[in-house]
Amino acid sequence: MGRRPSPGGVPAYRRDMPAPPLPTSPDFWRSPLRGARFTSLLGLVLLVGVTVLFVTGLVSYAAYNPDLSPVNDKTPDKGILGFYLFAWPTDPPWLYRLTQGVHVTLGVTLIPVLLAKLWSVVPRLFALPPARSLAHALERISLLLLVGGGLFEFVTGVLNIQLDYVFPGSFYPLHFYGAWVFFAAFAVHAALKAPVVVRNVRRLRQGEEKEAVERDGTVLPPGPETDDLVAPDPDPGPPTVTRKGALWFVGGGSLLLFATTAGRGFDGPLRRTALLAPHGGADPGSGPNGFQINKTAAYAGITTAETDEDAWRLVVTGRTGTVRLSRARLARLPLHSSALPIACVEGWSTSDQWWRGVRLRDLAALVGHDDDPPDVFVESLQRHGAFRRAALRANQVADPRSLLALYVNGEELSADHGYPARVVVPAAPGVLNTKWVARMTFGDL
Repeated sequence: MGRRPSPGGVPAYRRDMPAPPLPTSPDFWRSPLRGARFTSLLGLVLLVGVTVLFVTGLVSYAAYNPDLSPVNDKTPDKGILGFYLFAWPTDPPWLYRLTQGVHVTLGVTLIPVLLAKLWSVVPRLFALPPARSLAHALERISLLLLVGGGLFEFVTGVLNIQLDYVFPGSFYPLHFYGAWVFFAAFAVHAALKAPVVVRNVRRLRQGEEKEAVERDGTVLPPGPETDDLVAPDPDPGPPTVTRKGALWFVGGGSLLLFATTAGRGFDGPLRRTALLAPHGGADPGSGPNGFQINKTAAYAGITTAETDEDAWRLVVTGRTGTVRLSRARLARLPLHSSALPIACVEGWSTSDQWWRGVRLRDLAALVGHDDDPPDVFVESLQRHGAFRRAALRANQVADPRSLLALYVNGEELSADHGYPARVVVPAAPGVLNTKWVARMTFGDL
């Protein structure tokens, strides 16, 4: 016989069952892995990692020399946020390769740690009442900004390096301003949580089992009854892994992402391990021009008719006027060689390539800047994509390794590497090493 329905059509056994808890109830979060110590360890890793990410991100922005010319500045309304900007140096020549490689590789590597940290504190996002005190209100606000800002920065960063950026709006200002919001919330949250993190790490080193927590600005005596991240007794969820095992799982995920990303900054077999790296895959072609590129001549809208040796002319303007130079005439000028890498904001880089061409300071001398080379404004034949025009500082022009390159690794530049001529400057972001150069203007920008 079937169960007799109750009035209203709802079976009695269902009416008698307690309603499932809501996310605002501690009973909703039953994982026995959560706890202040687990969260503190993840937070300590992020404290170091996010600080390095923020600093290398600011350094990357400075490398574009945004105060030099409006064409270099993708965040013109930055105001006081640009207080730290400085003239980007040319030494060591691998500087940008290092800082931006660390920025991108570390950002990808920290993704499992960030996700684990968010999982560990998710009960607090739903806790009621929203604020118990001023300190608690500040903590909740910083937590919301921290979660939102962290997800925004990591998502937009990954989209930029993997998919040529598909997020609506310009990547540069969104990532720049988002970084400041995220790090400000991160700093406030870290300051509020520092006492409990230090206390729990100290207890972990001493082998103590109980965990300290902070509430309303006060570090409370340790004990699960004061930890709102611990699953409530007497009915926590069944454990599937220990906390130590969970930490090993997070660490293993980070190590896997590191191993499949970092190789894009190296040559040889290591480069092929970068399965998740920016623009992963084999280098274009082989031979002297067979190294990484960012955009092809076809993408940039370059035609063979305008780069033909008989048609192309470099226009150089300066103090004494303008000269027009064919590629053949450039090749008859004193040529010099430089061993320099190419490093991109997306995190990939090449090893040193052997470039040969005319020094930028010699081109400046052709138009009257003999003694003290000034800044230069470089324009490309490029029709599509960012940085069709770029400015370089006087120190970059004056460096003897800075070239208008005609050859690479003993052969003429290929079309994708900037034929008939491209700029190569030590320590500069790849986009400032302008390809398919058409005009150079030396002097005040």
